Amino acid sequence: MNPFMSRGREPESNPPSFSRERYEQSGVAMTCRSFAEYAAMFGLEPEAFHGIAVADVAAGASSFCAGARAAGADAYAFDPRFGEPLGSWAQSAREEIELSTAKLDALKETFDWSYYGTLERHHAERIASLERCLADRASVEAEGRYLAAMLPTLPAPDGKFDLVFCSHFLFLYAEQFGYRFHRDAALELMRVCRPGGTVRIYPLLSLAAEPYPELERLLDEIRAAGGRPDLKPSRLPFLPQSTHFLEIVR
Repeated sequence: MNPFMSRGREPESNPPSFSRERYEQSGVAMTCRSFAEYAAMFGLEPEAFHGIAVADVAAGASSFCAGARAAGADAYAFDPRFGEPLGSWAQSAREEIELSTAKLDALKETFDWSYYGTLERHHAERIASLERCLADRASVEAEGRYLAAMLPTLPAPDGKFDLVFCSHFLFLYAEQFGYRFHRDAALELMRVCRPGGTVRIYPLLSLAAEPYPELERLLDEIRAAGGRPDLKPSRLPFLPQSTHFLEIVR
């Protein structure tokens, strides 16, 4: 089940590329990722979104919601910062993009660039995603689809969504959020997912590129709550060893 254990040894808590330097982050970053990136990281094709209800939880300034609606989905996004004025929210996202790009530039040899190609393309995609998200949030069509909410509590009824995504939040900030938070958040993502639907979480590593140490315990609690967890290959490696996402069939 656990790809970090698949070679019959303990996972490396500090892969060689992260032994001297690491990506430092104070607080939770405002992520800015595109619909195409979500499709790649979660192993889906664009046509898979047609006619289904989807949720992006801890969405940041990602344009997934706009892209998913364009692909035919009934899409919603949840993030605590959606409660901020639109202008200051967008300015914070732009500042985050520039700050994160500078950090990546200093550590670029430690990341897998096979998807993005270059740091410049990565930066350009962040900007494009923010601008699309900003335009969508300001549109009449998106009214009521960007909801201010913070895990582990979402303002959505039981079983509303066919697919629930959480990108670059759970596990990534394992040093800031403890096990109880991760358990409660995972169960909340399951609650808003319809029976037979799926929850998908990526990545399974922390910012220090370390596997989540209590993953097996969490998977046991997910099973006890009626979920069927599995680790599936991702098509968007970036952190070293970040090869899988967590899928939970509700």
